[in-house]
Amino acid sequence: MEIDEAIEYVRRNHHAVLATIKQDGSPQLSPVTVGVDGDGHAIISTRQTAYKVRHVRRNPRVWLCVFPDGFYGRWVQLEGTADIVELPEAMDGLIGYYRDISGEHPDWDDYRAAMERDQRLLLRISIAKAGPDVSG
Repeated sequence: MEIDEAIEYVRRNHHAVLATIKQDGSPQLSPVTVGVDGDGHAIISTRQTAYKVRHVRRNPRVWLCVFPDGFYGRWVQLEGTADIVELPEAMDGLIGYYRDISGEHPDWDDYRAAMERDQRLLLRISIAKAGPDVSG
């Protein structure tokens, strides 16, 4: 599967499981909501204190399995590296993430305050590989 095709799939499907690598080398899996930024990176909003952030700080390699709302059907696996974008630099990206996935927020000031209170950040994933390339 071409990376561009996978990115378009993620623009329409936001449920995913993110895999990061624990310190002992085993996988850590997290259900997440994923979007796509204007530069074609997969993006995930999470808390500064989340284990996935600790793992990415140590090893930026990540994998995503993205699937439709109904779970069954076509799915996409992405492999790449994640950058961490923290507040205040992350705020515009967090707003874009919300808009692309959920539409307009009823109170953007309240949303901004919640992002700061919850110590939110963005994981910005550069996609290196996408699949599957076969079915069966």
